[in-house]
Amino acid sequence: MTLTHAPAPESGPIEIPDSAATTPTTAKPAGVSHTAHARRWWALVIIAMTQLVVVLDGTIINIALPSAQIELGLSNTERQWVVTSYVLVFGALLLLGGRIADTWGRKRSFMLGMIGFGAVSLYGGLAQNALDLLLARGLQGLFAALLAPAALALLTVAFPFGRERNIAFAVFGAVAGSGAAVGLLLGGFLTEYTSWRWCLLVNIVFVLIGVIVGAFVLSESKSEGKARLDIWGAITVTLGLGALVYGFTLAEEGWMHVDTIGFLVLGVILLAVFVLIETKVAHPLLPMRVVMHSVRAGAYFVQAVMGAVLIGSTMYLAFHLQLVLGMSPLLAGLASVVMTVITILVVPMVTKLLPVTGPRPMMVFGPFIAAVGMFWMTFITADGSYVVQVMPGLILVGLGVGVTLVPLQNLALVGVAPSDAGSASAMVNVAMQIGGSIGLSVFALAAASASLTAAENGAGDLAVQASGYSAVFLSAGIALVLAGIVSVFCVRGKKEDLLPSHG
Repeated sequence: MTLTHAPAPESGPIEIPDSAATTPTTAKPAGVSHTAHARRWWALVIIAMTQLVVVLDGTIINIALPSAQIELGLSNTERQWVVTSYVLVFGALLLLGGRIADTWGRKRSFMLGMIGFGAVSLYGGLAQNALDLLLARGLQGLFAALLAPAALALLTVAFPFGRERNIAFAVFGAVAGSGAAVGLLLGGFLTEYTSWRWCLLVNIVFVLIGVIVGAFVLSESKSEGKARLDIWGAITVTLGLGALVYGFTLAEEGWMHVDTIGFLVLGVILLAVFVLIETKVAHPLLPMRVVMHSVRAGAYFVQAVMGAVLIGSTMYLAFHLQLVLGMSPLLAGLASVVMTVITILVVPMVTKLLPVTGPRPMMVFGPFIAAVGMFWMTFITADGSYVVQVMPGLILVGLGVGVTLVPLQNLALVGVAPSDAGSASAMVNVAMQIGGSIGLSVFALAAASASLTAAENGAGDLAVQASGYSAVFLSAGIALVLAGIVSVFCVRGKKEDLLPSHG
């Protein structure tokens, strides 16, 4: 069986010797050396580590924010933008990064992205003021936008089909699902025992490992032929996404303000122009065939919601644990890691079930399970118990995330031609990062509105904060319900057509 709507490959991608269509699913093909076969699994390790870095960097700073705010004198708005600047720039530039990886070379893009990411992490770790930190976070997003789609495209061509592909994407999905919570745990540990600055400096360790090992185990691949970069498409989609997210951020001050309406309208217009450009140019930044496939479109929407949950809501969870329940940074990180542990435990079981049930049941029930967990946490109070009010919700969210993310990565790339691997891979991360940045803005609005209402009703300071965080969890739960509903209608087709494996 081949990928949906894609012809069976006659030969493998460039320098991927074991991707012939006749390859058995459980053994490497004849003529492929043991060394070459083993290199793919080392490549998976490096690619998974890369995904961990780009995901955890969306949250690792969360627990450190109170300490960074005091040392650098950040305002509350600047504090939120420490997170938003990273995920916004990351998401807005991912499509361009994916196309660069396709045309310039995926390994080459991966290596440049890693080196740049390490350099600006050093800059951020040495930040002396708010501008330094915000600029460093934005530049991290820029290099992550080059790094992440190259990494996922390398994984796609290294494991083109079969049981090994399912295993590879299960590992990748588990890392993507757990990275946000790992960031909270690591951020808590580093903040408490070293300094908040090490939440950025620790990236240098990952970068050194990735560059050194990646130089030996990764094989270069890129699209066949020469393709020109879609500059106007890159400009319109970057400015459009940026304007849209910034408009949501301004909505915290009021939906009817001229600035809010102006940026939201501008974002929509620019994105509409982008779509028009993509239908006209010879070498589009995002071929419309990538997103017009109903299954992939549904997967991208679910990924966006997961981004909002794993990036946006976890920031407010960190605030609740520290600012309301009074936990130390390390204890707050440990309290959050419950979600990660459940995800890690669930993934192997879900991976074994995937060929039996197919992706659709998981894509439907996973978001609903996570939604129940979010709704549970809406009952938090200023004097409540973590064990009663928070931990059961985190267990359910971890379960739902694990169930959802195992099939999600495969569905987001199902039926994609090798020449579109970079763009489709970029869309996976675009959805997550833009979902996260919009989620941060929407959650900030929900928290502010609920906190204002609680304050007007005479609630104390801690109760006001708890009311705001409760509204965030309610919003996240509603978004997860919508993701489950979208999966019902979009993730359709025979089980075999949705599983890129043979036999």
